[in-house]
Amino acid sequence: MRRLFGSLVVLAHVRGQRRAAFLARHRIEALRDARVRRIVAHAARTVPYYRDLFARERIDPRDIRGVRELDALPLLDREAVRRHPERFLSTSRRARGALPYLTSGTTGTPLTVHHDRRSVLANIGWGERERAPLIELCGGVFRPREVYIGYDTSNFGKVLAFYGRATRLPRPKRTTVSMTSPIDDIVATINRMRPDILTAYGSFLDMFLRAVSARGLEMYRPRAIVYMGETLPVDRRLWIERELGVPVLSRYCAVESFKIGYFCAERTGFHLHDDLCHVRVLRDDGRDAAAGELGEVVISNLVNHATVLLNYPMGDLAAIAASPCPCGRHHRLLSEIQGRVEDVIPLPDGRFVHPRAVWAVFKEDRTVVEYQLVQHDLQHFELRLVTAGEDAFPAARDRAIAELRGLLGSGARFDASRHAELGRTQRQATGKFRAVESRVAAAVSGA
Repeated sequence: MRRLFGSLVVLAHVRGQRRAAFLARHRIEALRDARVRRIVAHAARTVPYYRDLFARERIDPRDIRGVRELDALPLLDREAVRRHPERFLSTSRRARGALPYLTSGTTGTPLTVHHDRRSVLANIGWGERERAPLIELCGGVFRPREVYIGYDTSNFGKVLAFYGRATRLPRPKRTTVSMTSPIDDIVATINRMRPDILTAYGSFLDMFLRAVSARGLEMYRPRAIVYMGETLPVDRRLWIERELGVPVLSRYCAVESFKIGYFCAERTGFHLHDDLCHVRVLRDDGRDAAAGELGEVVISNLVNHATVLLNYPMGDLAAIAASPCPCGRHHRLLSEIQGRVEDVIPLPDGRFVHPRAVWAVFKEDRTVVEYQLVQHDLQHFELRLVTAGEDAFPAARDRAIAELRGLLGSGARFDASRHAELGRTQRQATGKFRAVESRVAAAVSGA
C-alpha cells in the first residue's frame, strides 16, 4: 500500500511538468506566490524559529502574500542554522518521519536538512522539467541509458534508494560506478554500457576527462554530459564540448533545495524552478542585484515542509540574466555559478578522490565539528580537526586516519592537529575555505 501511495504522489506531480517552464510568466508567478503563502503559514504554525520571529517582530504571516513580502523577512544566518538545525524543523504531522540529508561538508561543517517524504516523491515528477532537454538531446528516447560516476553513500544514492522503497515506478536505466575506481575501469564501464548520458560531479568530471584525453584512452562518447553538485568553470565546460563534441548540461541543486535550476539544450544558464524555489541575488550591501549584476545567491525552498529555510544564503555567486533564453522557457535564467569549485585529490596510482568521498569519512562522527584535509604532495596530507572537546580528539584522529588510509592508499602519511575553529578564521584570512584542499599541481592529471 505504501508503494502504491508513493507512486500516486509521483504521478500526481508529473502531469504538465514538461510544459511548466513554458507557461505565461504571470501564471508561473501565481503558482510561486501560492506556494509562498502555504509555506509561510506552515512555518508560522509549526517551525520554532519562525514562530518566535513572527511573534517577536509582530509579523502577521497572513500579510505575506508573495515573494515581495517574503523578501522583506530577515536573511538567515548560515552558521546559526548549522548550530541549531532543530529550530528550523517543523513539528507538524507532515514532517514526521522526514528524511535527513547531510550537506556535503565542503565548508567542513555539515548541516542536516530534513525533507518531508511527500516533497521528496514529488521531486520525481518535477524532475520532468530537467529531463526534457536531455531526452531531446538523446533523440527522444524516453528512458535513456545513463552512467553515473559517484560514491556509495551520496545523498543522490539515498534519494534513489528511497524512491525504490516508496514507489512501484520503472527505474531509470542507470549504472553507477565509484569515483574511487581506477580511470581505466571507469572508461571500461562507459565503453561497455554505451550510455546516452554521462553524469558526475563537476570537478571530478573535469579531472577525469583531462586524464582520458592526455592518456589517449578510447572512450565511448555519450549524447550528453551532465555535471552537478558544484560548478565547472565555463572554459572547462567549453573544452569538454570541443574535445568530445558532446553538449555539457548542468543542474543546480543542493541539500537545502533539491530543485533550484537546470540547463536546457541552449546552455545559456540555469532555468530556475521559480515556483518551487524562490531565488534572489543580493549585492554586498544586502540589496537586490540588478539584472546581469553578480551577487550572492539566496534561496527560499517553497516545497519542503520539514526543514523550512526562507531567505537562506547559499554562498554561491551568480547573476540573474538580463535577456531570456532563446529556448522559449519563461522561468528566470541564472548565470553559471561562480564558487563551489572543489579540489580533487590525485593519487600516485592515477586515481582521483573527490571531496565527497573524504566527507563520507567524517559525516557520521558527531565528535568532529569541523575538518580540513590538505594534500601537500601525492602521499603527504595534513589533517586539521575541530572536535567536541579536547578529550574527543585522539579517538577521532585515529579513526579518521585509519579510514582515510583505506581511501587514499596505505602509503599516505598524515600530520594531524586539533584546532578551536577552522572555517571562520580561514575565510577571514583568505576569503574562502575548502574542507579538502590539494596543493599538488593539476598537471598530475596529464593535462
